[in-house]
Amino acid sequence: RDEKDLVAIQSGTEFGITLGTPIGMMVRNLDQRPHDYSETDLYPRPSHADWTYLQKYGVKASSGGGRASARETIGRVAAGAIAEKYLKLAHGIEFVAFVSSISSIVMPFIHMEDDRLFPQDFWELLNTIKREDIDKDPVRCPNKEVSGRMRERILEAKATNDSVGGSITCVIRNIPPGIGEPCFDKLEAKLAHAMLSIPATKGFEIGSGFKGTTIFGHQHNDPWVKKDGHLGTKTNNSENIFFRVAFKPPATISQAQNTATYDGVDGVLAARGRHDPCVVPRAIPIVESMAALVIM
Repeated sequence: RDEKDLVAIQSGTEFGITLGTPIGMMVRNLDQRPHDYSETDLYPRPSHADWTYLQKYGVKASSGGGRASARETIGRVAAGAIAEKYLKLAHGIEFVAFVSSISSIVMPFIHMEDDRLFPQDFWELLNTIKREDIDKDPVRCPNKEVSGRMRERILEAKATNDSVGGSITCVIRNIPPGIGEPCFDKLEAKLAHAMLSIPATKGFEIGSGFKGTTIFGHQHNDPWVKKDGHLGTKTNNSENIFFRVAFKPPATISQAQNTATYDGVDGVLAARGRHDPCVVPRAIPIVESMAALVIM
């Protein structure tokens, strides 16, 4: 799916500078096709929010998925772009996300069976990776060999009217210490809250994450050392924050699936229209924007 919608700033700026007043933005959806969803008026999509929204609110959006659709994130990405720009200009903070797995195809550094917690080239990647380089790759994966296999897996799913999931890794660079508050407002908690609010997300881990549960404490601990006259950690530069977000396969697929009408009559649904076989590469700016809004 390739839509040409653009953001138009309505208020709050002048000559490229913010005025201190609320910034209003609008995106006109010029290529909507509500007729593609006519069959979902009869059949709730398996593993989508059609049925649950109807049960909760007594009404559902017939031409898409309403607020359960990733279309809802356009406002977050627009606001996140402003947050990213401010944080970069004022504090030098950078956000770079990339696809680290598609289906069972995984970048080497996140294999659970690897004895090392994270190899040295992983830290080098987090320190040097640039968004421009990520955007040059069609799958937005920095490993060219792995990216090629990821692309093949996505095309395989598309050819069979199916879908696949994956994960995104995001690094936040040059962030000052002390952001966040105890208990419910920990930075980790805020990031998890933000990431799991994105449609199709099913998991979140930060730093060592679940892999950290498989090793001993002396392996997990990162000793403090003196570097260039400053206190730092042995394996990292004590500045980068990185996390990973898991995305499930899209629920709306063209492959025929057994379902039932809202009245409970058995039936078969094969979705029509433009539906992504994998949302992971397209979710990169959403993850970056939500991270920027949290830090802001």
